[in-house]
Amino acid sequence: MKILFLGDVMGRAGRKAVTDHLPRLRKDWRLDFVVVNGENATGGMGLSGAHAKTLLDAGADVLTLGDHAFDQKDMLSFAAQEPRIIRPLNFSKAAPGVGARVFNATQGRKVLVAQALGQVFMKRPFDDPFSALDAVMRQYPMGGAVQASLIDIHCEATSEKMAVGHFCDGRASIVVGTHTHVPTADAMILPAGTAYQSDAGMCGDYNSVIGMDKVEPMRRFITGMPKERFSPAAAEATLSGLYVETDDRTGKATRVEMVRQGGRLSPAGPAPVSPL
Repeated sequence: MKILFLGDVMGRAGRKAVTDHLPRLRKDWRLDFVVVNGENATGGMGLSGAHAKTLLDAGADVLTLGDHAFDQKDMLSFAAQEPRIIRPLNFSKAAPGVGARVFNATQGRKVLVAQALGQVFMKRPFDDPFSALDAVMRQYPMGGAVQASLIDIHCEATSEKMAVGHFCDGRASIVVGTHTHVPTADAMILPAGTAYQSDAGMCGDYNSVIGMDKVEPMRRFITGMPKERFSPAAAEATLSGLYVETDDRTGKATRVEMVRQGGRLSPAGPAPVSPL
């Protein structure tokens, strides 16, 4: 199966990158399943129902969220009604929606998508992500209940993401990190067959401070004083993510590649690199 994961969509520029590139990539790369992290797609803070529909209409099969899951208040009702929204498993016992679900891919194949929040350096305490993910993977084993599974681990610390990757190795097809908005250069297949990357990066304008217009973050770092609200950078965005091919029989990854399309992080040369 050919699976594409796209990192945190950041503001209007990030939404445009998805709508500009994803329909073409679905066709040209013959993708079977696409997951997009959309938790910063609305003004850099959360995801509205309207913008969720924009990303789904562009070709996403599933949208994951994160610690900003319900910053946009209409997501409280939208997540409860839209089955293609996945919020973190360990966000809150009272949170609407679900943190894991099995979806249909091409040819009737089943894909599990789950998300968990990390605990290290996060602004508020969340429940243990390891036990939450363990329960889901036991319920939906690869090669049995599902042909593939994807875990979005949304946290700050690279070490915690790596620990989750090794914890899930051989039990999930893909473990990919989100939240920091900075793509890491460690895409690999772990020893037991799980495709892994510490952070997929963002779909946003990289001439920025993690997707925000540079002026206000730099002012705060330099002076220690705020003056204005943060606002997403609005120039051309790079579509950043992870491409993975899996074996339908075992669910294990057979190929993994980082994805960069458009903007400042697009691969050098006359044409974008294609996984085909």
